[in-house]
Amino acid sequence: VSEDPRCRQCIEDRAVGLAIREAIGRVHGDYGLACCSISFTVKYLNAYTGTVLLRCRKDSHRLLCSALPFVRQLESRNQRYPCALNTLHVGGTIRTCQKFLIQYNRRQLLMLLQNCTNEDERRCIQKSLLSCSLKAEQSHSGDEEDDGTE
Repeated sequence: VSEDPRCRQCIEDRAVGLAIREAIGRVHGDYGLACCSISFTVKYLNAYTGTVLLRCRKDSHRLLCSALPFVRQLESRNQRYPCALNTLHVGGTIRTCQKFLIQYNRRQLLMLLQNCTNEDERRCIQKSLLSCSLKAEQSHSGDEEDDGTE
């Protein structure tokens, strides 16, 4: 969540990962940072919608979730942008998190559809609604067995 529209254009997964790691270090110290850093990654970032999919080990997801409210800014290209991170869903696999994101985006599009002011906007949002689906698995590397925290 960010009030500054420039933040969404400049956001990068590396900047999000660094901000979250710093917050974990401030809140939980070296122990929490070590626990969370073992397999922590930013798996998906959509700067337009402000959605981030984070992956961590199952045993450290509570440390990660408890540190997210302490991320207050993102730094990108020597600029600092105020922001806030909200947990929408915690899932056991990347695939369940992807399914949740599809349903969440559909709900958001339906809310936009209700607020349309003209027919062109309505057609564009309806087209987006119809295109919401989960694509075939991109790799068989075992990501579907990984823990996913969003």
